[in-house]
Amino acid sequence: MTLHRTARTVLLAGAAVLPALAAVHAAPVVSTFGPLRNRFMPRLSGQGRAGHAALTFDDGPDHLSTPHFLRLLDAHRVHATFFLLGSMAVRSPALVREMTAAGHEIALHGWAHRPLLVRGPAATYDDLARAHDTVTGITGVPPRLFRPPYGVMTAGTYLACRRLGLTPVLWTTWGEDWRKRATPASVHDTVARDLRGGGTILLHDSDCTSATGSWRNTLGALPRILDTCHERGLEVGPLGEHGWPDPAHRGSGRTPALRMP
Repeated sequence: MTLHRTARTVLLAGAAVLPALAAVHAAPVVSTFGPLRNRFMPRLSGQGRAGHAALTFDDGPDHLSTPHFLRLLDAHRVHATFFLLGSMAVRSPALVREMTAAGHEIALHGWAHRPLLVRGPAATYDDLARAHDTVTGITGVPPRLFRPPYGVMTAGTYLACRRLGLTPVLWTTWGEDWRKRATPASVHDTVARDLRGGGTILLHDSDCTSATGSWRNTLGALPRILDTCHERGLEVGPLGEHGWPDPAHRGSGRTPALRMP
């Protein structure tokens, strides 16, 4: 009877602890709400120096679409930050090296585009570490920045970033360019609506997780977005020229071991 009662007590205690642990894991999800994040979490939102707008792209590199963006950016003499998926980077290593050689900033978007909210700390770390080591092996330079899929942060994500020397950064304005109903005009207008000095723009250079062909709307909107930034007196560039991450950021000093699929 005593053993039975002890086991029951342990089970009840575990049942009480599990929801608490889940709540702790999910607590950072509040940062997904843009207006709240922009107001109370400016650094996580990617807010930098006032006269600058950071231009960022997610979900690449894509050998079908990313080269078009590289040519357009080169024509406008603009550099950007590309948040790469490890699963895409390993398919096009030469393209990743081309992006680096062109002066663009390479950052991480994880290995697979899956919500980290449904992953525990260990699985989250494995995903980020695999992407981190793969991109480092391709470029020779450890990435410093990370943007989670869907912009959803968790406690496990923060822990993984800390271990890998990564700084998480989201955005202040986006183009909603992944939608099937998006057009070049809608992408521009959606970005321009919340475009402010010091803001970070989120676009996509690949449709691997978006509506098929959606990258063409982004590409069509990009020249006008750049013009609007200049009309508002904003210099456009990568997050590294945005006052982000903090100059004091030095990373974890972790020596990566290349992990290939």
